[in-house]
Amino acid sequence: MHISDGVLSTPVCIGGYLAAIGIAAICMKKNMESKELPKVAVVTSIFFVASLINVPLGPTSVHLILPGLVGVTLGAMAFPSILLGLILQSLLFQHGGLTTIGANTLMMGIPALMSGFLFYWVKNSDNRKLIITTGALCGTLGTLLAGVILAVLLVTAGEDFFGVAKIALLAHVPVIVIETIITGVAVAFLLKVKPDLIEVKSGKFSK
Repeated sequence: MHISDGVLSTPVCIGGYLAAIGIAAICMKKNMESKELPKVAVVTSIFFVASLINVPLGPTSVHLILPGLVGVTLGAMAFPSILLGLILQSLLFQHGGLTTIGANTLMMGIPALMSGFLFYWVKNSDNRKLIITTGALCGTLGTLLAGVILAVLLVTAGEDFFGVAKIALLAHVPVIVIETIITGVAVAFLLKVKPDLIEVKSGKFSK
């Protein structure tokens, strides 16, 4: 799902950088705490590894991006986490592009923020099934929105990429299903073994 160098216009790349840096700064200023850094590091590592594995599909490729899971576990810190992961991928493995880091961060980070916002409203519920179901929906929402933003960004590149945009969006349908399952299972697992990671009080569902 990463957009490579040379695809987007210079104004879009610059705008992407400015927006991504601004959003990341706001998120870090209001939510960064030293005790949360180990969790951010672990989740960033998971995102880093998962989104490195590409499966070629015609003129595009698909891979796990996990915006729903990142949003559920990190909340507002999901955006800086994804920005850091994308910077490391680009510098260490030339995955994606240096000029499109901003756009790629918006594409994956905004859905992660929205997923985190959705999960925030149910994580204190006494209904375990509701929390797990919402977690799964966050997986759906995160990947679907990322695919839509990808398509929109590709359309801005011109008519030559309009067909690619449609193919890229359709290609991520199976990824949406997989990430829905992964995020739902992960939330269920964390509720059982480490509820603090998703900011649910320990022992809440121990009865």
